[in-house]
Parts: sequence; structure tokens; C-alpha cells
Amino acid sequence: MSFQPKFEVVVSQSEIWSLLRSAAEEAARAEPHLGSLLNATVLSHGDLAAALSFQIARKIGDNELAAMSVREVCTDAFTADPTIVAAAEADLQAVAERDPAIRSLLQPFLYFKGFQALQASRVGHWLWSQGRETLAFHFQSRISELFQIDIHPGARLGSGLFLDHGTGIVIGETAVVGDDVSMLHNVTLGGTGAERGDRHPKIGKGVLLGAGAKVLGNIVVGDYAKVASGSVVLKPVPSGCTVAGVPARLVNCPTGAEPARTMDHTLADVVFDFSI
Repeated sequence: MSFQPKFEVVVSQSEIWSLLRSAAEEAARAEPHLGSLLNATVLSHGDLAAALSFQIARKIGDNELAAMSVREVCTDAFTADPTIVAAAEADLQAVAERDPAIRSLLQPFLYFKGFQALQASRVGHWLWSQGRETLAFHFQSRISELFQIDIHPGARLGSGLFLDHGTGIVIGETAVVGDDVSMLHNVTLGGTGAERGDRHPKIGKGVLLGAGAKVLGNIVVGDYAKVASGSVVLKPVPSGCTVAGVPARLVNCPTGAEPARTMDHTLADVVFDFSI
């Protein structure tokens, strides 16, 4: 028996909030035990920004930093920089397009730690940009404890990102992640030692990073490249190419139009033996 997905791909970001509300309403009817949760997190709010600030606060608030304080910080961030909420909309759209397991937008919003860690990290980055480093580090610590995803608040993250599963992802302070990137669990964007300064990878637009991929050092992974699962990348990767292995070598050029969107982790049947 073939599996038929229950969720149609989102057409535009303008639909995100209405689709999320509709999914919450349907879920509340189907599962009354979760009615209070769904009302508190989605249905009682007028827009995605309000719901998102509540959800982040609900998750990372603790005895040291109460949920109400976290929500106030999130609201300040969203007001000062509306692109944070726009990025969250794009991230939800990315999950809808790229995750075949999704049933509705309610799943990533309430339960997918990759999505939730991203949104809290965006607030942490805003704090970092305002010079509020101690609070930014507090956000990072809580995100790491809760979601097992460690993103330095100094890292610059694009929009339309998809952290599939999320567990074990590490992104260093001077890393840059472009728009529309997909990465799986245990990806590391790290340094090569104890050097200081600009020391972390720059990931281009539309890149696919497979499970367990390690990209180390201040190197560029070009737009629409693919890094195969388990690879260790120590040299720049040309745009549109696939690398694989330890250490990583070029195995296919061109890779394909948009590997992060297709989520195609396969390698070419013919492997080319040339180094990068």
C-alpha cells in the first residue's frame, strides 16, 4: 500500500498564519486533550509574531529567566527587526516543501526542534547584534540544553532554512548560512583549531548538508552545492558541485538545480576522481 501525504505544499508565505491556525483548530477538535495547549500557543493569538513569541518563551523560559521575560525580549526583537518573523515564515514554508513526513504546519511549530531552535537562535542573534552578549549566551545555552542544537548567537543565518531532525547540529560564531539551506542531524560548521577571528564556514544559498557532514574552517561552500553524509570538508566547494568522503573530494559537477529543495542525498553513479 502506497503512502499518501496528508499535507499539500504551501504556495506562498502569506498563507502561513492562516494554515497554521486552521491546523490548530482541526487538531483541537480531533484531540480535545490538547485544546488548552493549542489555544495557548496558536488560537489565542492574532498573528504569527505573537504566537511565536509565546512558543519560544514557553520552551526556553526557566527559573533563571521567566517565560514572561523571554516573551518580552522576543516581542522587542520582532518589533525592532520584522525580518525575524519573515524568516520564520520562510522556515515553515521550507519544512512544508521539503519534509515528506509533515502532516500540517502545526508539527514544526509545536514539535520540531530544528524549527524551534532556529527561531530562538534568531532572537539570540538579535541580542548579540545589540551588544547584549550575556543574554544572548543564555539563549544559546537554553537552546543547546533543550534541543541538542548549539548555534552561537554570532552566527548569521539566512531564511528558508530546514534543520531536519536537528540533533547534534553545531554552528560556530563566525559561520554564515545562506538562504534556503537544508541540513540534517550532526552537521558541524566549525573551526579547525584554536584560531581566533573569522574562522568558520560560509555556506551559500540552496546548499544541502547531509547527516554528519563536517565543514571546518573559514571556507566557502558555493551556492547549490551538496555535501554528502559523513563527509569532512576542509577546502572550498565550487558552486553546484557535490563533495563526499573523508577528506571530502569532488564527486560530481554539476550536482543539480536545487539540492536543498529536492533533498536528494544520492550520489552520481559515475564518481569522478578529482580533488578540490
